[in-house]
Amino acid sequence: MHVVVNAATSADGKLSSRRREQLAISGEADFERVDRLRADSDAVVVGVGTVLADDPHLTVKDESLCERRLERGEPKQPARVVVDSRGRTPTDAAVLDDAATTYVCLSEAAPVGPRMDLADHAELVTAGDDRVDLLRAFAALEREGLERIMVEGGGELIFSLFEAGLVDELRLFVGPKVIGGRDAPTLADGEGFVEEFPSLSLERLERLDEGALLCWTVDS
Repeated sequence: MHVVVNAATSADGKLSSRRREQLAISGEADFERVDRLRADSDAVVVGVGTVLADDPHLTVKDESLCERRLERGEPKQPARVVVDSRGRTPTDAAVLDDAATTYVCLSEAAPVGPRMDLADHAELVTAGDDRVDLLRAFAALEREGLERIMVEGGGELIFSLFEAGLVDELRLFVGPKVIGGRDAPTLADGEGFVEEFPSLSLERLERLDEGALLCWTVDS
């Protein structure tokens, strides 16, 4: 399995404002890059916080990219994955429509009612007691044939994936905007590292729109 974290932050490293409302940080060139990255992936992964805040669809928008997937013998759309320890994903969320297969990763602590409701709309993966055990959940996804994984956020999930040693690449668009706010979400929230910080090797840097795209590999 190869896991790529893709994100867009402001110049000061924020994913959105303290209100956690979706903000336009990048432009058309980056939107097209993200669409290509989705099209090259077997699955697109987000945390439940992103679903609740943004209600993303997580599908490839460019029909020509979808056609190329079909020509390669792949499904028209990559699978979608929601990491949701307690089963909080609304059953009317865009990510649960029939545009693509969706997996919801739950913990044992997810209540029976939401679990049963979600089972009507998605494939359920249960891993972990109180929180989703990401190593076990991603191993289950790999058994389903999902090898090329794109992670789109949010900050809590990204931190947890780094903590679990599951990230292979980080692709980050840094946009020309300052958001500020000590409570605004950052690229990697969670408890934070105090030792054994993950280190990265810069593979590529390019100007894109009015910002910069930085591509790192994660040092083993």
